[in-house]
Amino acid sequence: MIKFLDLQKINAQYKEELVNISNQIINSGWYILGESVKKFEQQFADYCGTKYCIGVANGLDALVLILRAYIELGRLKKGDEVLVPANTYIATILAISENGLTPILVEPDEITFNIDLSQIEKVISSQTKAIIPVHLYGQAVDMTTLGQIASKYDLLVIEDAAQAHGACHEGKRCGNLGDAAGFSFYPGKNLGALGDGGAITTNDTALAHMVRVLRNYGSKEKYHNQVIGYNSRLDELQAGFLSIKLSSLDKDTSQRRKIAKRYSTEIKNPLISLPMWKDDDSHVFHLYVIKTQNRNHLQEYLNKKGIQTVIHYPIPPHKQQAYAKWNNLSYPVTEKIHQEVLSIPISPVLDNQDVTKIIEAINAYNG
Repeated sequence: MIKFLDLQKINAQYKEELVNISNQIINSGWYILGESVKKFEQQFADYCGTKYCIGVANGLDALVLILRAYIELGRLKKGDEVLVPANTYIATILAISENGLTPILVEPDEITFNIDLSQIEKVISSQTKAIIPVHLYGQAVDMTTLGQIASKYDLLVIEDAAQAHGACHEGKRCGNLGDAAGFSFYPGKNLGALGDGGAITTNDTALAHMVRVLRNYGSKEKYHNQVIGYNSRLDELQAGFLSIKLSSLDKDTSQRRKIAKRYSTEIKNPLISLPMWKDDDSHVFHLYVIKTQNRNHLQEYLNKKGIQTVIHYPIPPHKQQAYAKWNNLSYPVTEKIHQEVLSIPISPVLDNQDVTKIIEAINAYNG
């Protein structure tokens, strides 16, 4: 079986370094907000091109804390509307709800899967105060056009960059394309920890300060709590692991793009739609997502051929029980995407022989 993502093989490359840093941190006796976190925060800020990076417990917390910090700073208030793509992992929307803000769903572009920029102004109201573009599957949103819209209506722009480590738009990396950005370091991400982890990047000094306070019980000084905060801190071990793996991220991304290029040029099946992307640095291919009308049948066929695939995502957020009040709403583009998409294997450890096998199997599929 060709695994969808072989995490054992990915992490085996770093085994000696991971063991060494584990021993160093264990022997240090300092496991929370120590030197490893400081080092990684600086490295990742430098990588993204931002002034600040604040490590937190996971990607959801990153978005929750950005929004909460803007509430504490008076930039947002409970009830304000936040625009968000209807086609996204539910965590993006959960972060909005968690802060008492109102999510306003916007249909995606069917070609890029990202938010449809032509639909944004149609749903902006006097209550709209922010927008969260999601760089879905690793492809950067057109942030120039989105930024012009945001500037026109004085909207905060908060990137959901959970799948887009290293993706660029016009020479700038995701994480440095809005007012702030949330990242996830879930093990399966392009830059993945060996457990949960997340980070916030920003150039806003006041926001960075408030997030640091919020992530640590609302306290800048121990036992002195300025605001009602959280416990959401990237731990020393995960920060150490991430520092090691960050050095290989661009090389790994290059390999992902090579595989994606093979898929895009060699898969030729009229039943299969391939993702559209510019042959540049805008896509880091966290996922390579194909579409077909008979998606479940294709998945079963590939499984029998020894190829593991994943559906990202089978149920759109507005059809989830958690948001039952939206269940009667219709977002036809989003619904069509969720019925047709299938993610095929792509990773820096996928060898040419396996890529060839995947291409041949997809080309031989006849429905």
